[in-house]
Amino acid sequence: MVKEKNQYQEMARQIVDAVGGDANVTKVIHCVTRLRFYLKDDEIPVNTDIENIDGVMGVIEAGGQYQVVVGQAVDDIFKEVQMQLTTSGHEKHEEPKPALTGKKRVKAWFNELIGIITGSMMPIISILSASGIIKSLLAVLTTTGLITAEGSIYLIINAMADAVFYFLPVLIGYNAAKRIDGNPILTAVIGGVIIHPTVIEAANNSLNILSFGNLNFPFVSYTYSIFPMILAAWMVKKLEAWLKTWVSIYVQAIFIPMVVIGLVSAVTFILTGPVITLLSQGLAVGLQTLLTWNAPIFGAVIDGFYQILVIFGLHWGIIPIYVNDFATLGYSYLSAMVSMPIVAQGGAALAVAIKSKNPKVKEIGYAGAISAFSGITEPAIYGINLRFSKPFIMASIASAVGGFLTGVFKINMWSIIGSIIGLPSFIDPVNGITSNFWYAVFVTFLTLALSFVLTYIWGYNDDMVMAEKREKPINPGKRK
Repeated sequence: MVKEKNQYQEMARQIVDAVGGDANVTKVIHCVTRLRFYLKDDEIPVNTDIENIDGVMGVIEAGGQYQVVVGQAVDDIFKEVQMQLTTSGHEKHEEPKPALTGKKRVKAWFNELIGIITGSMMPIISILSASGIIKSLLAVLTTTGLITAEGSIYLIINAMADAVFYFLPVLIGYNAAKRIDGNPILTAVIGGVIIHPTVIEAANNSLNILSFGNLNFPFVSYTYSIFPMILAAWMVKKLEAWLKTWVSIYVQAIFIPMVVIGLVSAVTFILTGPVITLLSQGLAVGLQTLLTWNAPIFGAVIDGFYQILVIFGLHWGIIPIYVNDFATLGYSYLSAMVSMPIVAQGGAALAVAIKSKNPKVKEIGYAGAISAFSGITEPAIYGINLRFSKPFIMASIASAVGGFLTGVFKINMWSIIGSIIGLPSFIDPVNGITSNFWYAVFVTFLTLALSFVLTYIWGYNDDMVMAEKREKPINPGKRK
């Protein structure tokens, strides 16, 4: 353990130095495999220097972030990076940015919006995944008669499975406020207000907040909701900052929270909440409609190219879409589709590991395969598949086939996590194990087998040279 900590400390020191040191870092966050830096000057880092740091798998520039792929130890490494930044004695502040116009302004605004949405959800993605699997396993226990829906065991396990979804507005609001340097606690209170049991009861009874003639403002149930709280976090930040400019410091501690809770809650209840909820439901229904037009072709296209999005870090733009599916519908056909590329990348890495006679390649290949089968593809992609190129291509071909079959069988999913570890996510939480689950098992292992065979026969041999460095992806925002 001490050895690992020392290794992470040295790795963090090298990364921070390579991105320009504490003085060049505005903010750093992380997802499940990547450190995501917001830099004052993104021309300072030299990608090849960072890629050569022991433990770094790759570098991506996307979404206004400088992303360093470090694998599943990212949480421990992130803590060491924070120590490197906070112990330098440099006071963090954000320097004024040059005014942008036209397309650059729209692009910067879009990147910031995606960054806020993903930053709000990334810390709880793994918890959502675990909770979804618990809910599916609970359905199995119930349908097989091992427990009853009226018993105390069911009540407790159901609370474990449902808590993160029920209190999602509180968690999303807290994370969103942290992401935009707002007030996390005050925003979390707003989340608590909109999911208060009396509010939910009023929504379930179709009551109105107020009415003007034929114009009604109904109560809305915000459990499982995402986007209303992201806007609420922004309103809290702006309103609090404005109030501090004129409210006496002697009454700020009481007056400001009182006004913020009152105004932001009211605006959310009456205006932004219902509108955003309606748009969220429209997004989910629109996606379902698109899938019903030609689900097999849609699945083949999105799965064939999905891991390319992962390379550039753009898959985080898709994740909010199927998280919204779970929030509004309780399931997601799209999430079922993007489960197959994860398995395919693992199958390709496994084929390389088994076929190779190189001990180092074997070690990296097996580690990448296990990680992919556990739902995380970056170690397989950056450790093996991209460095030999052909395994990545073979995995993408197998992914397209898997996506096509997912559409053919209309496979559905009730939790976020995919791959082999996520197979319980295909269990219907109401009806238990149905044909949907067995179709998912069939397509999952067929995709894995196809990726393995294609890679083993055509995708790899020991005469291939592993690329030491992956070429820097071009940030579309820097194209001239």
